[in-house]
Amino acid sequence: MAGQNRSDGSGLGNYELRFSNAGQAIGEARRRNRLFNWPIIIEGPRDRRALVALGFTGPIEVLNRGWTIERVVAYWYETYGTRNNDAGGASVCLLMDWDRTGGRLQRKLANLMQSFDMMVDQDTRAVLQKNLKPETRVVESLYGMADRLRYYINLEDRF
Repeated sequence: MAGQNRSDGSGLGNYELRFSNAGQAIGEARRRNRLFNWPIIIEGPRDRRALVALGFTGPIEVLNRGWTIERVVAYWYETYGTRNNDAGGASVCLLMDWDRTGGRLQRKLANLMQSFDMMVDQDTRAVLQKNLKPETRVVESLYGMADRLRYYINLEDRF
């Protein structure tokens, strides 16, 4: 059973397991984004392109819009509030890149949002970071992985 690293007998190899986990997280985020107006907050326009290629149709908010971080967080607070109970509680999904700069931005934004009493989802990013780090460290690269991920995403979120 070369290439199969699961000990639970599922037969999924490491690659398939990692893409399955990533696809499941993306599919859940896509479903909540579409059905509950749950915004995905990303760094820039190329990240938006990647999420659109993955089938996101709800709000996608871009951090880099020429505003200070404090101003954009205040805008998101006014627009989305502190909670979205329909989407599981968190009012937004914070999805910065999982490189060093993205990690710093993630922490800074999460701290600012939490100071506004905003509940923030960071789990989606954590799953992607853990499962896709060998292939990529940035959201925009999901664009090139869309075909490989779409099968797993659609298992979780069947429009």
